[in-house]
Amino acid sequence: MRIGAFSCVLAVSAAITLSSCSPKHSDRVVVGSKNFTESFILGELFAQEIEAHTHLKVERRFYLAGTYICQQAILAGRIDLYPEYTGTALTAILKQKARGDERDVYKRVQDEYERRFGLSLGPALGFNDTFAMEIRGEDARRLHIKTLSQAAVFAPQWRAGFGYEFMERPDGYQGLATAYGLRFAEPPRTMDLGLLARALRDHQIDLAAGNATDGLIPALDLFALEDDRHYFPPYEAVAVVREQTLQLHPEVAPALAELAGKISDEDMRQMNFAVDGQHRDVKEVVREFLREKNLLR
Repeated sequence: MRIGAFSCVLAVSAAITLSSCSPKHSDRVVVGSKNFTESFILGELFAQEIEAHTHLKVERRFYLAGTYICQQAILAGRIDLYPEYTGTALTAILKQKARGDERDVYKRVQDEYERRFGLSLGPALGFNDTFAMEIRGEDARRLHIKTLSQAAVFAPQWRAGFGYEFMERPDGYQGLATAYGLRFAEPPRTMDLGLLARALRDHQIDLAAGNATDGLIPALDLFALEDDRHYFPPYEAVAVVREQTLQLHPEVAPALAELAGKISDEDMRQMNFAVDGQHRDVKEVVREFLREKNLLR
């Protein structure tokens, strides 16, 4: 579900660049990711699993901005696969309404990605990285707030901060504000995703759009408000893969299938914290996780 923070101009120019050329790389598999920690970790997980279970060379092209740039990159053949979230695919790419349970959303995205784009969806990895509207833990305790509906009462006194895509996408700010009647003291600030949690901790903002698997939530004493009106759809993490890649390298599918259902919310939270909070090397964190799950040869 997570989202990039590049400007509109950069996104458009990058999309044009990506779609204008499509070099062949039949001798290797290219794994991409978006430009935030969790996507980087998942991209590295995919890369290491392919390296461990096939004889293919893997090229890593990480931090490709947000959802739309990754979509353009895979359609243009610049990358072969990247991590995505079913709710993001449903709303941001397919422009469909955010409704349905996990199975329904997965099936709709799977069918439409295959029909419209020639893209295949890998199995769900096991965790749901839904949006988390975060406030400071001290405010949650002081005001006795647990839900977004309760927070809406105090929102006119607060300043909010969101990533660029959250401000623009159909399952983002405008729909959320309508669903909960949210009004803030000033227009929400558009900020880089990596700055939101610490800006919240440092009282630069009072509410931020984070993610349920963010390892900094407990580390910085933040509190994720309950989406009590069920505004957000499921955001199961999956691999999106070019069907041409699977035809050329059929061994990629079973390699990725090794990760099916293997990553819990807490697993992902711990890996995110290891990278963001403890500043550990991503490759080391991923290798350690795969060994613990007996997924490396």
